[in-house]
Amino acid sequence: MVRISDSEFGQFQRFIFETAGITLGDAKKALVSGRLAKRLHACKVNSYGDYFRLLMSGNAVELQIAVDLLTTNETYFFREPKHFRFLKEQITSGAFGTSSVRVWSAAGSTGEEAYSIAMLLEDLLTGQPWEVVASDISTRVLERARAGHYAMDRIDHFPSGYLQRFCLKGCDEQAGTLLVQRSLRSKVRFLQVNLNAPLPHLGMFHVIFLRNVLIYFNNETKRKVVARALNLLKPGGYLFIGHSESLIDVSEAVELVAPAIYYKAP
Repeated sequence: MVRISDSEFGQFQRFIFETAGITLGDAKKALVSGRLAKRLHACKVNSYGDYFRLLMSGNAVELQIAVDLLTTNETYFFREPKHFRFLKEQITSGAFGTSSVRVWSAAGSTGEEAYSIAMLLEDLLTGQPWEVVASDISTRVLERARAGHYAMDRIDHFPSGYLQRFCLKGCDEQAGTLLVQRSLRSKVRFLQVNLNAPLPHLGMFHVIFLRNVLIYFNNETKRKVVARALNLLKPGGYLFIGHSESLIDVSEAVELVAPAIYYKAP
């Protein structure tokens, strides 16, 4: 097995920080080595240094593969149930008016968060238009998200009746899996977005989920990422972040109204 040297690891630390804004601590050396090991074999190079030079040579396809492998993706349906209960309360109270309700699942990974939001909106906004935009830097996870096909072990927090209403249960060779119904998948738009760069034209949102991604950024990058996101949040809208995250010393443009939930005053 090829070992990664400290200097080679440092190259990949700088690479993923400059590309995605993600700070990899020294404890992530084994993770980087493990995730990239198969690419050395696939690209027929003998060291991590040689692989890094391949990335820097202008190989755009391999560059995206490396970004995909080095960005962490872990999620499940209806993660942080209190967030979804809060969102349900806002929707049922009419907090967002009667226009089309728009929600952005930023850094949405493999799509469980986006589909959870979509199920809630479809359930509560009978006859009212809505849209969910989901994004991630990784093309690999976006492909999985668009497919909407998941293992059944990710459903522990499903609200009663949602699984039967919005998903198909796999059988035979697909046993132990679920497929989000096509009618719901068609209402979720998945886009590749790098939060560490100027954002594309996504429009304005009533709610933004920016959860469990700020922990990978340093403070300067956090401030830039949050500022970009808040520029797309409508006054009277809400920003959700992860419970292990905080906007202290990051932004004063929103106020904390519940654990990991911020409000943008009109």
